[in-house]
Amino acid sequence: MLRKKECVAMLLAGGQGSRLYALTGNIAKPAVSFGAKYRIIDFPLSNCINSGIDTVGVLTQYQPLVLNEYVGNGQPWDLDRTFGGVHILSPYEAKQDTSWYVGTANAIYQNIRFMKMYDPEYVLILSGDHIYKMDYDKMLQAHKTANADCTIACMEVPIKEASRFGILNTNPDGTIYEFEEKPKKPKSNLASMGIYIFTASKLFKFLEEDAKNPDSEKDFGKNVLPAMLNAGEKMFSYRFEGYWKDVGTISSLMEANMDLLGVVPEFELTDRDRVIHSRSPLAPPAFVEGEVINSIVATGCEIEGKIVNSVIGTNCVIEKGAEVSDCVLMGNITVKAGAKLNYAIIDEDVTVCEKAVIGEKKSKASNLEGKTAGITVLGRGVTVNKGNKIPAGEIVDKNV
Repeated sequence: MLRKKECVAMLLAGGQGSRLYALTGNIAKPAVSFGAKYRIIDFPLSNCINSGIDTVGVLTQYQPLVLNEYVGNGQPWDLDRTFGGVHILSPYEAKQDTSWYVGTANAIYQNIRFMKMYDPEYVLILSGDHIYKMDYDKMLQAHKTANADCTIACMEVPIKEASRFGILNTNPDGTIYEFEEKPKKPKSNLASMGIYIFTASKLFKFLEEDAKNPDSEKDFGKNVLPAMLNAGEKMFSYRFEGYWKDVGTISSLMEANMDLLGVVPEFELTDRDRVIHSRSPLAPPAFVEGEVINSIVATGCEIEGKIVNSVIGTNCVIEKGAEVSDCVLMGNITVKAGAKLNYAIIDEDVTVCEKAVIGEKKSKASNLEGKTAGITVLGRGVTVNKGNKIPAGEIVDKNV
């Protein structure tokens, strides 16, 4: 008996994440730590299994080592299946039509054979750099009901920010009559979330046509979606009203972490019905003898200093006399006695020595302009020596 899957998910996780600077110097963006015990990729992977989708291809390219090791056999997300499960799909060499992925559409096109192995009726395309909880099955049912060829998840954004997104212009019944990729003068504020469901036969057809077009940039938003519209295919919007954040910049990553502290009530990760799973390291309960105010502290931490409005990852040590305010600490970080951390994102395996000062108070630093909007960033493995001072908004990827 021929075995098949109704829907296969393809997760684009190969981007460089250059706007996260030192945080993605050695790892892919989806592998960046988030919310004390997660990595960004935990969200789409958990959404898949929570939506009944158990076959996921993860397309990697840039610095994939940490991401590959983290995903592993997919066991934390119940994706370690004998038929289906999670598969890491890196670029490979064949006789023809393979190379480094040169665009989102090309990445999916190069893995058509993987998708066809499962003979799916539908293909779900996802991005690996968004924080959100979503039931993809509801979107799939809407796609089926509309008898659509392509359904695009979207949400309303402030009109002043609309030019940053792919914008859908729709009829009252939700059908899409125009797709504009990052328009200078957007006609609506309905932004694509980069989540697509295609009827598989249509997807394969348009990917193959796009691959033959020498003038194409091999991109869904710029090429494949407009081509489908021009061909008269049935394309529908699917409105999403929950929490969703593109964490592709330092400021948006900081905002999403701070939203966990109760700033945004609808951003709730303790819902047992739709758990966000992660490959959390084994660690004992946190030891807290210091002062912790409006903060999240993960397991394995030893807190003897003061923490205010911060997210503290696994196995961090905050020594007596140290102060951490408005910060995100990603894990395995030591902050020694007398050190002060203000409005900063600190990557894994960092040591801040005695009486060092990182950044400035949020009230002052958040008014600064620049690529980090006043947030100080320390890259993975950095050591800041005793008494050193790092100004607000600095990005440090070497020992100081």
